[in-house]
Amino acid sequence: MSCSVDNPTLQALYPLSSTLNIIRTLNPSLSPLPNVTSFGSAGSLYAQLFYEGEEQFYCKSDSCDQDSNNWSCQDLECICRPNTTFCGGVPATNLTGAINTLTGTLNIDCGDVDNSTQQATCSFKQATIDSLFGSSGLVLNGCSFGECLRQSVLDSNGTTSTASSTSSQASLSGGVIAGLAVVGGLLLTAAVFLLLGYFSQRRARKSGYNQFGSGNVTVEWSNISYIVQNVQNSTRTLWRKRKSSSEYNDDKVILDSISGRVLPGQMMAILGPSGAGKTTLVEILAGKHKSGSVLGQVSFPSVSQSSPRIGFVPQQDVLPSTLTVHEALLFAARLRLPENIPDPEKHARVDAILQKLGIEGLKNVRIGDNTNGRARGISGGEMRRVSIGLELIASPDILILDEPTSGLDSVSAARVANVLHAIAHDSSSPTAVIASIHQPSSQLYQTFDTILVLSHGRSLYLGPGSFAPVDRLTRTGLTQPYQQGYNVADYLLEVASDPPLALLQSPKHAIPASGSDQVELSNNMSMEKVEDENSTSIDFRVNNRSKVAIRGSAMLGFGKSKYATTFLTQLEYLSGREWKILRRDKTLFFTHVAVAAVLGVFCGGLYFNIDTTIAGFQSRVGCLFFLGALIAFSSLSALYNIVEIRPLFLRERSAFYYSPTAWLLSRFFFDVVPLRIVPTIIVSTITYWMAGLAPDAAHFFKFLFILVLYTLALTLFNFLLGTLFRNGGIAILLSALTALYQMTYAGFFVHLNSIPPVLRWLQWLCPLKYCLEALSVNEVGSGLMIQDSLQGVPVDVSASLIMNLLFGFGQNNYYRDVLVLFAFIAGFGLSVIGVVWFKVRERLEGLPYKFQTLLTSSCVVPELHKTKHRYTGQKPDV
Repeated sequence: MSCSVDNPTLQALYPLSSTLNIIRTLNPSLSPLPNVTSFGSAGSLYAQLFYEGEEQFYCKSDSCDQDSNNWSCQDLECICRPNTTFCGGVPATNLTGAINTLTGTLNIDCGDVDNSTQQATCSFKQATIDSLFGSSGLVLNGCSFGECLRQSVLDSNGTTSTASSTSSQASLSGGVIAGLAVVGGLLLTAAVFLLLGYFSQRRARKSGYNQFGSGNVTVEWSNISYIVQNVQNSTRTLWRKRKSSSEYNDDKVILDSISGRVLPGQMMAILGPSGAGKTTLVEILAGKHKSGSVLGQVSFPSVSQSSPRIGFVPQQDVLPSTLTVHEALLFAARLRLPENIPDPEKHARVDAILQKLGIEGLKNVRIGDNTNGRARGISGGEMRRVSIGLELIASPDILILDEPTSGLDSVSAARVANVLHAIAHDSSSPTAVIASIHQPSSQLYQTFDTILVLSHGRSLYLGPGSFAPVDRLTRTGLTQPYQQGYNVADYLLEVASDPPLALLQSPKHAIPASGSDQVELSNNMSMEKVEDENSTSIDFRVNNRSKVAIRGSAMLGFGKSKYATTFLTQLEYLSGREWKILRRDKTLFFTHVAVAAVLGVFCGGLYFNIDTTIAGFQSRVGCLFFLGALIAFSSLSALYNIVEIRPLFLRERSAFYYSPTAWLLSRFFFDVVPLRIVPTIIVSTITYWMAGLAPDAAHFFKFLFILVLYTLALTLFNFLLGTLFRNGGIAILLSALTALYQMTYAGFFVHLNSIPPVLRWLQWLCPLKYCLEALSVNEVGSGLMIQDSLQGVPVDVSASLIMNLLFGFGQNNYYRDVLVLFAFIAGFGLSVIGVVWFKVRERLEGLPYKFQTLLTSSCVVPELHKTKHRYTGQKPDV
């Protein structure tokens, strides 16, 4: 085969005629003159380049296969002829070093022969040549073909038995196979989990369940103390012991030996000024996680099961603002009631709760959010009753509330109190109700059956309500006399705000609690233990390692799981709620779509129809970089959404509505897909075709694939920041700084190889670097050629050469970058799951349904005999 070499760049350097002759030996025994008309053994190839009739260099290979008009040769070797035009004859254009390094695999691809000229166009492809002249290699024009045989072979008119070449089957590349394997594995895993979830759901719905919610549970607590360690002391104890055992420390005793009891059908009000310890006490009784050290005992002497259900209503109403009142309660019923209760029964229970709370008229009214000027919904008092209803759905045995009337007017507060009174005194299911009250009105105060008055962490009074506290305190002679007609609650708060030291230090007398039951009320005496085989108690005490130990049985749930429903049911109802929110708040989705379309048109217009010059290629990479940077900054909205929804997730998780994994999956389906991936596809598609990037479907979809992977990686990274930091400002700052870091190390502003070694390693931690490199490699892989002129010399070279020179990107790094982006997605995804499971929570894991013992893992419990009370200066009586 003889071809003419007409490459413009070569012709600019060597303007005379260049010809390439290629000889392939099929059978040496049929050659007229071996080593003259043919070279080497069967299957070998010999190529010679002539410039103006003089051989410049030759290449040879001993192993070549042929498939139609295409040849593939291994172990290529090229050698320059010394002192020729190409190889040293003209020092300024000496190609000896480049030609002698042409090794590896040689491919010669030829098109069909033109019948009129009996010639064809071929491509001479090798890795180094492809990097210089593009993926098409060195184009050979006017190729003519011939066959050289002995005359005897022709005269015999026989058929020539040639060495048949093995036809290479079209096969997928390793990267494509790996990608298909990963996608197939993920789909198979998802299908297996979906199938297992389906069978688990069916089994749960067919199984029976025990009746619950009968109430009739007494709660007692004895010698409850809560100590917060001083930060300086905590640091000091890590490296040295105290010098003297009699030395007191500065740790704060928030609660000191608080005891009490509430019977079924009783309402207890915990009164006290700000800072008295009301919220701390109710949170301890409700099983909330505390950062300090909790000591004492909580018991449920009338419980025949392992542990009661305790409903806790926090001070702040954290509700889904987009749902209606009925939808919010039904969502709680579907996830907190057992799986096998039919849905119509859950609807009926929701209607009954609405009627009990007196809000059946608000059934189809959206809850709304009255803060920050948002859409107004129901009132504050109505929100409080909805919050109570969310706990009543699960039929709690004990109901605990933290300041349920705070921020409400007197009418709304009275309505809430009447609801609580009806719950406590329900004849069919009497319930113990405990509520901390900040400053109740006289009418609200009279609603409660028993009163606990706290002052500076100590108990001033525990017993019947009404005027009994006044009589008890005035008999001591230590307080101001009570004036008739004065609000009893206000009088008790005045005494508790500045109590005489003698009142705190002197022992209390026994006060009747209910009927014949007597409770010893003394800072120096603990409540009498109930020795009952049905009693459930949890003991908080200091063990040898100065951490809180657990005593007693504390496991309760439906079946073996702490969740009332299966994972698939949780995902189903979470997805349904997210879909309702997305459907009702259309502005969020359409804003993302509209902004993406506008940015796509802007970016496409900025880089409209980029040419193929060197400057144009730099603009192409700039367009790709702009898209990556745009995604990096737009993903900040994902962080804001996580910070915004975090309080609702914490409340629902603390009540064991669903597992964190189900919540994360629902967020993925209804946040990541519509609000992250869809806008990315829109802005990328508009920009791609307006900018005139690689005009074929294969490279377009590979382009979209990379941007979707990068979007997923950045979204999960912002999810991680949003879950890792409670302060949204810190998370947003870190996300913005990370985006700037990625822009620096992406390879567009600074060549990666020119970065000092001490900082160069940071490029391997930059997702945008892999994204931009994969996008650039995909673009030049379409056969993009740079056609330009430098000082009058025409340049016609492959864009991959310019890409490597300007940005340091590797030509064969596309699939490597895809795998690295997958690794970032997996790493960030697993980190988000881990942080949500182990950090974003209100309660400790592995303990009872609606009740958990408090553990302290980060601070050391102080030695009690060295701890001063914050008000009296005495040691705590525990």
